[in-house]
Amino acid sequence: MHQQDRVLYHLTVLPPKLPACEAISQEMNILRAHFYGDVIYLNPNQGSPLPMPRLLFGFHQLKALHQRELTYALHHIYNADPFPYPVLRYLRRPVVYMIDSGIGLNKPDVRFFNSLAAVTVYDTRSQERLQRWGVRNVYRIQPGIDTERFTHTPQPLEGEVHLLVGSAPWTKAQFETKGVNALLAAVQQYKDLKLTFLWRGVLAQEMLSRVKRLGLEAQVKVINRQVDVNQELANVHASITLAAKPSLVKAYPHSLLDSLAAGKPVLVSQAIPMADYVTATKCGMVIDTVTPNDIIAAIKKLASCYSVTSAIAKEIGKKDFSLEKTVISFRNAYQAILSTKNHKE
Repeated sequence: MHQQDRVLYHLTVLPPKLPACEAISQEMNILRAHFYGDVIYLNPNQGSPLPMPRLLFGFHQLKALHQRELTYALHHIYNADPFPYPVLRYLRRPVVYMIDSGIGLNKPDVRFFNSLAAVTVYDTRSQERLQRWGVRNVYRIQPGIDTERFTHTPQPLEGEVHLLVGSAPWTKAQFETKGVNALLAAVQQYKDLKLTFLWRGVLAQEMLSRVKRLGLEAQVKVINRQVDVNQELANVHASITLAAKPSLVKAYPHSLLDSLAAGKPVLVSQAIPMADYVTATKCGMVIDTVTPNDIIAAIKKLASCYSVTSAIAKEIGKKDFSLEKTVISFRNAYQAILSTKNHKE
C-alpha cells in the first residue's frame, strides 16, 4: 500500500489509563506505523456530563471526521461486539469494521454490515457464523504480536502451579463474567495454586480489597503498573484468560499470545474462540465453564502433562502468531477493498 492509501482508525472505548498494557492500543500503534494511520476515539463519554448512548457515538465530531477523511483512503473501526453504529453511515470513505472479540449466538444487523466495505474478525468460528447469517465480505485477520519481545525461561512444575492472569475487568460486573471471582475461589480450595494478576489501572483497589478480605495475600499477587511481561512470564508455569461470553475479551487475547511466545502453555474458557486453536494444537487446556471446579480440574490436567504441553507451546508460539502475519492479513484486506472501490469508480 502507498502513503496515499492511509487508514483512519476509530475506537469506541475510552482512552485507556495504561495504553501500553492494553491489547488494542498496542495493535493500533503497530497498524498506524504500517498504514500511515491515525486514531480517533468515537466515545464522547470521557468529557460528557451525562452518559451518551452508543447510538450517538461519533456524531459530536462528524464535521471533523469529514475533514479528516479527505486525506485517508479507508476508515477502520474497532469494536468488541457487532453493534451497528449509525455514524458509520455518514462517512464518505469505505468503512472496515473489526469485531475484535468473538461472535456470540445473537444474529447482528446483517443489512447494516453488508452496507460496509468489509467486516474483519480474528477467528474462523466468528467468520463462519457471520457468513452463515449472510454477512458478505468477511475477512479473517491472523492475530499476532511482537514475538521477539519474549524469551523462554523454563519453570519446572513440582507441586505448586503458578499462573499469570491477564484481561483484567473494566467493570465490577466483570469480576464475575471474566472469572476473577471463580479464580479467587479456586485459590481458596487449591492451596498449591498461585496467581499473578496483571491489572491496568481500573478497579485496582477493589481487587486488592477482595484479596485481603479472603486472606489470599500469600497466594495472589496483583500488579497494577506497566511491567516487563516477558519477565513476569519467566516466573510462571502458564497463563489463563476466562470469559463467560465471547464479547468480553479479544478472540485471541494478547496475554495468551504473549504466553505462547514465551513458551508457556495457556488455559482458556470455551467461550473464547482461541479455545478452538488450543484444542487443535494441544498447547494448553480448555475450561468448559467458568467455575472453580472446572478451573481446578483443568489446572490439574495441565500439571499431569506439563512437559509435553509446554514443549508444544514453545514450538508454535513464535511461529503461529508473528506480527508480520497480522500486518500481511490487514494489507491483503485493505488492498482488496481499495481495488474493488477503484474498479467501481
